[in-house]
Amino acid sequence: MNDDTAWRRSPGPGPLLLGVRHHGPGSARAVRAALDAARPRVLLIEGPPEADALIPLAADPEMRPPVALLAHAVDEPGRSAFWPLADFSPEWVALRWALEHEVPARFIDLPATHTLAWERQEDPCEPDGGSGSGQQQIRVDPLAALAEAAGYDDPERWWEDVVEHRGGAGERDVFAPFAAVADAMGALRETYGAGGRDRDPVREAHMRLRLRAAQREFGEQVAVVCGAWHVPALHAKSTVAADRELLKGLPKVKADLTWVPWTNRRLARASGYGAGIDSPGWYGHLFRAPDRPVERWLTKVAGLLREEDRIVSSAHVIEAVRLAETLAVMRGRPLPGLGETTDAVRAVLCEGSDVPLALVQDRLVVGDVLGEVPEAAPAVPLQRDLAREQRRLRLKPEALERELELDLRKETDAGRSRLLHRLRLLGVGWGEPAQSRGSTGTFRETWRLRWEPELSVRVAEAGVWGTTVEGAATGRAEADAVQASDLADVTGLAEHCLLAGLPDALPVVMRALADRAALDTDVGRLAQALPALVRSLRYGDVRGTDTRALAEVAAGLAERVFVGLPPACAALDADAADEMRGHVDAVHTAVGLLGETAGQAGPGHSDLRLRWRAVLRTLSGRDTVPGVLRGRAVRILLDEGELEPQEAARLMGLVLSPGTPPADAAAWIEGFVGGSGGGGMLLVHDERLLGLVDAWLTGVPAEAFTDVLPLLRRTFSVYEPGVRRTIGELVRRGPGERLRGGTGQAGGTPGFGTEPDTGRADAVLPVLRLLLGLDEGEEAEDSDNDLVGAGR
Repeated sequence: MNDDTAWRRSPGPGPLLLGVRHHGPGSARAVRAALDAARPRVLLIEGPPEADALIPLAADPEMRPPVALLAHAVDEPGRSAFWPLADFSPEWVALRWALEHEVPARFIDLPATHTLAWERQEDPCEPDGGSGSGQQQIRVDPLAALAEAAGYDDPERWWEDVVEHRGGAGERDVFAPFAAVADAMGALRETYGAGGRDRDPVREAHMRLRLRAAQREFGEQVAVVCGAWHVPALHAKSTVAADRELLKGLPKVKADLTWVPWTNRRLARASGYGAGIDSPGWYGHLFRAPDRPVERWLTKVAGLLREEDRIVSSAHVIEAVRLAETLAVMRGRPLPGLGETTDAVRAVLCEGSDVPLALVQDRLVVGDVLGEVPEAAPAVPLQRDLAREQRRLRLKPEALERELELDLRKETDAGRSRLLHRLRLLGVGWGEPAQSRGSTGTFRETWRLRWEPELSVRVAEAGVWGTTVEGAATGRAEADAVQASDLADVTGLAEHCLLAGLPDALPVVMRALADRAALDTDVGRLAQALPALVRSLRYGDVRGTDTRALAEVAAGLAERVFVGLPPACAALDADAADEMRGHVDAVHTAVGLLGETAGQAGPGHSDLRLRWRAVLRTLSGRDTVPGVLRGRAVRILLDEGELEPQEAARLMGLVLSPGTPPADAAAWIEGFVGGSGGGGMLLVHDERLLGLVDAWLTGVPAEAFTDVLPLLRRTFSVYEPGVRRTIGELVRRGPGERLRGGTGQAGGTPGFGTEPDTGRADAVLPVLRLLLGLDEGEEAEDSDNDLVGAGR
């Protein structure tokens, strides 16, 4: 296999240097052809040497690119670097070739132990084809420089023309492309030196040392696959002493390496990856297509558009192929490239629209492929436990964003919810809660899921908290509770612990919550914390969590809010009063929920609703309280049935009397009927209140009207259009006319006619019969009579 005759077919003595473009399918095909022709005894590849032990895993059937070598600091897992590889990456092709031909393969780049330590310095650098973190220096783009020299304004188009559209299998000299690229890179290095890559000389010194060691062991039959930019440096004459001097004194950290799944989206340059490409999906297609790549690509595009219910026929595909080929001829290109096929797709398959074209760009040109790694790959214990949980709950990571609806009454869905909440607590944002389109009950959750490669780093980083997802989330919650200084933070943490099902963390969180609540004297913060606590109580029924301790803390917090709220509401400016109104609404909702579980909190807390109503009565009658808060308190008492409509009308009449400044009266109205609490419908159905508002508004002096108008516009602008239209009709007719004896009969319900409208009632009967499933005939007629009688 490795005979001298095969090696002599390579260009001249010495190592075979194969300079490539990272993630270039043309380079990948050329590397495979060159290795088949040269048959080296050892293969050296750009990458971290610590990953040599991981190379055999590339032959595992469960390993599916795109994948990446992940290196992270043992003592600081968040400090990491990636070396991504797709199936069309030359380095991956070289690895697979070495394993298939039983040729030793080794990585020769600077060790990750130095690369990660270098990340701590103020000018971090991304390994060529590696890590994507850190602010990059402005550097020379070799492809852009060569494309500009060739008269191209687009490096990707130049690359397609000179590499991707070459003959490939018909190439007579498989080494000629590498020789040409080496010459071009040599000229660039003479002109630009390191090209802004200040660390490249150090990396290249290490590569030369590894190359010399391989030559001593295997002779001259050594092949090197590396970025084309490095080829001139590996050809350069340098002494061992000089190279070792460059490596002397480099910082070091202890590093661990493993394989992790990667995605096409993270291979794209738009993701911020320095060695990225614009179209990983397109490049993957070029690499895998056995022939007729344009025809196969446009057929794939047509299939995608058909899945989206767009009408695309075979004739469309044929016409798109012809247009792409015509465009290539007109533009002087050897074959249609991505630009020509995209223009053809837009014009023919998308009918000139960029909306479906954006879908093609996202799903195919970039792609949503997520790689897989075998279970035998090294991983931190937390990662292995997460993988077990994912399999147990049938929750497979996917690169494409999707929505997941969970019914917490089902055991599997409840387990999925706990897992996702625990990961969020650990900073692993695999899922984000979303607004549910269905029921808003506590038994239903909606999540948006998308697995990103960086989450593997987050999992490794979270491994310091424990070896299982539950244990790590518990440790993280306890630590956060001890360190939290804000009451709202601890309150939110308690809610997260209940959602994540972490009973062992709750005692620590509850102690921290009680301590913070006892020391906090800001009523606004207390009022802000109470609703989150009460929301947490609602999860006990569905999730089976004991919330008695939480109910006790919540009830005590409510008592402190009741005591401190009236003084805190005095002498507030307009902005502070509006903010406090939001707190009052939130506390009212919380007290309503807390009252149902107040018995769990012990003696003395069973009358929370009565105490809250007493606080509202105090707020409604104090002149020092801003009008918006007094109006809101009256409205809540009215809705709760604690205030008769006549009493509410009396209070409104007092506020809207000529003795009250118009601005204060307008603020009271905003608190009473403003917001989204159904204030508009209250005015529609109680013409007495509408009449008071109308009479006050028409009596506002002209010089004060411009001051109250913005407040009134804000109050009424939130009403539904139908509500505003009905109020307008009532005002035009004269609200309260019937109550003043103008029309109708006194004693009727305000806002309603005195007799039912039988014509409008009859109009809904056919729909009711359809909904009830009643047959035509006497039974339906009897039901109609019953329905009409009920309406009366």
